Amino acid sequence: MEYTDNTAVMELHNVQRSSHLNLEAVNIQEAEVFYPSKMNECKEVEPRSVQPLLISDTVSTTIGTTGSAYAHKPFIEANTLQVDLSHLKSDCIIPVFSKDNEKTIAHQEFIDIVMNTILKLFPHHSISNPEIRVSHQIKGRTPDAIYKSAKELLDHEKTIYYERMAFIIQIPSIVDTINGNELALTLGGVRSYNLENLYNKKTFEKFKFFIGFQNKVCCNLCVSSDGFVEEMRVGNYHELQEKVTHVIQNYNAKSHLEVMKSLSHSYLTEHQFAQLLGRSRLYQHLPKKERLAIPSLNFNDSQLSTVAKDYYEDENFCRNDDGDINLWNVYNLFTQANKSSYIDTFLDRNLNAFEFSKGIQKLLNGNSNYHWFLS
Repeated sequence: MEYTDNTAVMELHNVQRSSHLNLEAVNIQEAEVFYPSKMNECKEVEPRSVQPLLISDTVSTTIGTTGSAYAHKPFIEANTLQVDLSHLKSDCIIPVFSKDNEKTIAHQEFIDIVMNTILKLFPHHSISNPEIRVSHQIKGRTPDAIYKSAKELLDHEKTIYYERMAFIIQIPSIVDTINGNELALTLGGVRSYNLENLYNKKTFEKFKFFIGFQNKVCCNLCVSSDGFVEEMRVGNYHELQEKVTHVIQNYNAKSHLEVMKSLSHSYLTEHQFAQLLGRSRLYQHLPKKERLAIPSLNFNDSQLSTVAKDYYEDENFCRNDDGDINLWNVYNLFTQANKSSYIDTFLDRNLNAFEFSKGIQKLLNGNSNYHWFLS
C-alpha cells in the first residue's frame, strides 16, 4: 500500500474537525416539522471516545505521492443525481415518523457521523470530500403556499427531501494495486427511507454501511462480507457511531486484498465465459425450488447484457486477444454493470458480485457449489 500527502483535501475538512461531532442534531422530544430555515438551530451531538485505527504491519505501507490521474466517474449511476453536503443541510427538510412526529436521522447526519468517525480512526491520512448520490425526490410545500398552483410557487415555498441516498468517502493515501489497477480504501453508506415505516411511531432506523476499496480506474466499488452491514439497526446517533466504528475496526483489509489479487490469476476461456453468462440468464427464470439449491446471483437481464457487451468493448476489463478473461476482470464487469442498480440494492449486489467471483474461482480449482453455472 502507498500513502499520499493531500493537505489540500484535509483543509476542506478543517471546518468539520472539533472536539464535538459536527452534526446538526435536534432534540427528538421536540415534535415539530423541520424546514430549511430551522436547520441551523439544531444542537450538536456529544461525541463518544474512539480509538484511532492502526493499519496492520502485515500490510505494506509507504508515504509518498502516486502521481496518478484518473477521470472521475460516478460510483453509481441509475437514476441518481449528484449533490453536495451543503444542499442536504440547507435545502432539504427532515422526514419524521408521522404518528409521533419524531425526526429521523437525516442523510446529512449519517454522512457527518461517518466522516467524523473516519477522521478519528485515520488521524494521519488524507480524507476526500464525500461523494453523494440521491434519488427519488419527494416534493412538498410550506403551509403558507397551500393554495398556490405549482407554477406559482416561489423557491422558498418549495420543500424537498430525497427518499434514497448513497455516499462514499475515499482515503486516497491508503492504496494498493491489483492487475495494474490502483485501489483506494473507501467507506460509505446507503440510507433508504422506503425501508422505514414513516407512517408509524419512531423505532429502530436502518442503514447500510461498508468499508472496502474503490478501483480508481473505473470507480467501481469492491465490497467484502466482513466490511459490509446490510441492515444496521440503530436507535440514536451514538449507536450509529459505535456500530460504524465496530465495522471499520473489524474489517480485514489484508485478507480482502489477497482474495481480489488471487482473482487475477484465474482465467475463463471464451467458451466458459459464454456458458457462465448463459447460465446466469437462465438462473433468473429457474423454478424457485431449483433456484434455492444454487448460490444466489442477484443481477438482472439488463445488467447481464451489459456484462456481455463489456466483455468485448470495455477498455479496462475486456477479454484477452485469445478470448480468455481473468476473474478480476469478470468481477469488475459485474461491478461496472451494478452501477445501473437502484440505491437501495446497490451495495447488496456489489457484495453478491464478489461472492459470485470467489465461488467461480473455487469451482475452477475443483471445489465449489457453483458448478451449475459452468455445467
